Amino acid sequence: MKKIIILGTGGNCIDILDTINEVNLISPQYDCIGFLDDNPDNLGKMYYGVKVLGPLKMAKEITQTFFVNGIGSPMNFWKKENIIEKTEIPLDNFETIIHPTASVSKMTKIGKGVVIFQNVTITSNVKIGNHVIILPNSVISHDADIGDYTCIAGGVCISGGTKVGKSCYLGTKSSIIGNVNIGDNCLIGMGSNVLKDVEGNSVVVGNPSVFKRKTMK
Repeated sequence: MKKIIILGTGGNCIDILDTINEVNLISPQYDCIGFLDDNPDNLGKMYYGVKVLGPLKMAKEITQTFFVNGIGSPMNFWKKENIIEKTEIPLDNFETIIHPTASVSKMTKIGKGVVIFQNVTITSNVKIGNHVIILPNSVISHDADIGDYTCIAGGVCISGGTKVGKSCYLGTKSSIIGNVNIGDNCLIGMGSNVLKDVEGNSVVVGNPSVFKRKTMK
């Protein structure tokens, strides 16, 4: 079985552990040996039987182990790329984890370090970049293109032909109309309906969505 370490200890990280456990119930593949987290108060703590081994910088000292990242939220999504780069973990050492209940077309191209949670549907000819996380019940339709480091929250609906840039955060139950482009580092507010292109480094909210401000990037 592959040894695997989860970066972070927040809610998504625990969900990743749960997904790993669900995968193992069907076909044992992973031995989750720990978490890495920069909060010193978490050092040595146990989360559902898995220990926090040390800070993120410890990753470069660990060999013969795969990693998966769970760090990233609406508060820091634009920092995700930098956080991962600082670990100095080679891209090939990141594992892609897919929950058994997810429906993923065999025509889909999926990058490394991707996490796909429960009941996600991804249809034909979709491209998913590296380090993308897709939360439960989201739907990504045909020919969509999702950039590296992007987070798609729960219940998001992305219509066909949509292009989402890198390091974006699509809020819970937001919807994206087909064939629009969302630039890099964008935050799409919870429940928003995007009906036209979104310029990079933008926060948009509402139905239909409107520009609110620039992101922190």
